[in-house]
Amino acid sequence: MDYTTLGRTGLRVSVMGLGGGGPSQLGRRGDRLAEGQTVELIGRAIDLGVNLIDTAESYLTEEAIGRAVAEVGRDRVVLATKKSTWHGTWGAPGRNITGDELLAGLDASLRRLRTEHVDIYQLHAVMPERYDHAVRELVPAMLKARDAGKIRFIGITEEFGRDSGHAMLTRALADDCWDTMMVGFSLLNPSARKRVFEATRRRGIGTMIMFAVRRALSRRERLAEVIGELVASGQLPAGVLDPADPLGWLTADGVAATVPEAAYRFARHESGADVVLSGTGDAEHLQANAAALCGQPLPEAASARLAELFGQLEGVSGN
Repeated sequence: MDYTTLGRTGLRVSVMGLGGGGPSQLGRRGDRLAEGQTVELIGRAIDLGVNLIDTAESYLTEEAIGRAVAEVGRDRVVLATKKSTWHGTWGAPGRNITGDELLAGLDASLRRLRTEHVDIYQLHAVMPERYDHAVRELVPAMLKARDAGKIRFIGITEEFGRDSGHAMLTRALADDCWDTMMVGFSLLNPSARKRVFEATRRRGIGTMIMFAVRRALSRRERLAEVIGELVASGQLPAGVLDPADPLGWLTADGVAATVPEAAYRFARHESGADVVLSGTGDAEHLQANAAALCGQPLPEAASARLAELFGQLEGVSGN
């Protein structure tokens, strides 16, 4: 495993972070894995050298992660979790949470994680219209918890599926309270390269990358649908990619063994990308992702072609 420093936090972290959410939620979604099996999977990731684990109260994986960390020792793991900033269901107005509710949620997360502190506490999937409330009401509560020793560093994450142009993070970069940011970035949408990473590098803000590989980069049929939509909307010219296997040239040319491998290597070696998050519910998949994230940068010719194809895109989440 390779390691890096997470911005101004000074935390020495693995370049692969184990994500507790995503489609599998460490095998817990749909109870595909029993909790004990998930604990074993987390232990396997730690044995591979992964020392950053990211979760959230809404993922329902904090308890399994807490069990796993208790078994290996708290000092071996950098723990990050997240608090949703509003009550309600997706697509409904809902209401913003209060600072007191955030603090109560933090205490509940600490109990589930079996720890007295989290290394990074993040506001989860903040939309642009909720950002002012987050800074006004929630950041003071986070700083209070930091002063009490319950949080070491504070972060914020974007809702990349609905804010794939980074509007919220663009605003957040104007404030100096954030130690880390969770950013959507992939070869299908590298817009964070200019909109986020130039500023995070300059200001020493650590970054955790999500959406490096989602459905479009792990399922050929979904990728074909996404590319078809981009061609139909005029964002990609017709005829430049095979409609049935749009990124098959990456494997045919020997750039990578699989498209997900290429996608992970693309994200891993981006200047400004500190940790790339990878979620899984399968030990073999975990091993393959770790190997990809410790692989070499893509060849210059492949990177140049990807930039020509997708470098100007910003409306694609890759999900």
